[in-house]
Amino acid sequence: MRILGIDCGAEQTGYGVIESDGRRHRMIAAGVIRTNPRAPLAERLRQIAAALRSLIAEHAPEAAAIEDVFCASNVRAALRLAQVRGVAMLSAAEAGLAVGEYSPLEVKMSVVGYGRARKDQVMMMVRSLLELGQTPDSADAADALAVAICHATRQMGRMRRR
Repeated sequence: MRILGIDCGAEQTGYGVIESDGRRHRMIAAGVIRTNPRAPLAERLRQIAAALRSLIAEHAPEAAAIEDVFCASNVRAALRLAQVRGVAMLSAAEAGLAVGEYSPLEVKMSVVGYGRARKDQVMMMVRSLLELGQTPDSADAADALAVAICHATRQMGRMRRR
């Protein structure tokens, strides 16, 4: 299964595309969609949506996985993050992708085995699970890959229970 993982942010939205059978994972692509923090939010959301549509067209994932909103530094930041998540969900839904949503705790438990893992621990496990030569350049890309891995392992667990 090919999965697009998305780590939402108004200035930097991480993405990661993996191929997985639920046990073994292989990275196809990863990176960050960057927007200008001085641009109006509507324009930044449009840029994120366009970039996600382009990634979906290029990599043809079968599913998308998006990290849930956790706590933000303030209400305004939480609302902005929720708007980016809405754009990501809409972009995936428009492409006909099934969308999985996972809390940061679920992602960390799935990838590291500990829900309170630090960013550097997540990055190291992503490197290990994907058998990469080095850790991803961006924490946002690593988080997106972790979300995709979480979705793959959760889907495999659901199929085994049937």
